Amino acid sequence: MSSVQRTVRRPLNCRLAAVGVLASGALLLAACGSNDRTSGTHHGSTSAPSAAKKSGANPAPGASNDADVTFAQSMIPHHEQAVEMAKLADGRASDTEIKTLAAAIEKAQGPEITTMRAWLKAWGAPASSAHGMPGMDHGSGGKDGMSGMMSAKDMTDLKAAKGKGFDRKFAQMMIGHHNGAITMAKDEQRNGRNATAKKLAGDVIKNQTAEVAKMNKILDRL
Repeated sequence: MSSVQRTVRRPLNCRLAAVGVLASGALLLAACGSNDRTSGTHHGSTSAPSAAKKSGANPAPGASNDADVTFAQSMIPHHEQAVEMAKLADGRASDTEIKTLAAAIEKAQGPEITTMRAWLKAWGAPASSAHGMPGMDHGSGGKDGMSGMMSAKDMTDLKAAKGKGFDRKFAQMMIGHHNGAITMAKDEQRNGRNATAKKLAGDVIKNQTAEVAKMNKILDRL
């Protein structure tokens, strides 16, 4: 082989070797980049346990007092009766606004019952007090701090009503029931200590006052 041929081949071999090195480097960088994305996905999936821990946090953080406990213990059965009354509208009510209002009451107060039960558990308090025990007959006179509760006879009469008769009776009874809840919520705002409980009390006052006004308008046209 001539010296000219050797001179030409050596640079060519060097160039080919350089290309091979660059290609290997590119593959290595690509592999590293792929590992980084996988790692990021992996780190994202490990955040689930911390999210689960957050879900077990105190539902009503901060200090609380006896007024807060009484508010939750009393409002739970109060809400339960409102939900029971609202469910009776299905198949009995004839007025569209009454049906809509009953559905809204059930939708709002059902989750609030769950919330207040969680408060009591976090506070280490029983789920109900003496006046909230099943079998106690609390009339609309509001015994034991349960203002606005319907008696067993009230509930029986409501179950027996249909059509416009149900609509009128439902509105009349729910106005009294809501006014009782508003009174209890105002007591909580005056005497309670826990910020979360007082916030819910404020929501009860606002929302149920608006519903009372709406039901009064319904009664005016029935």
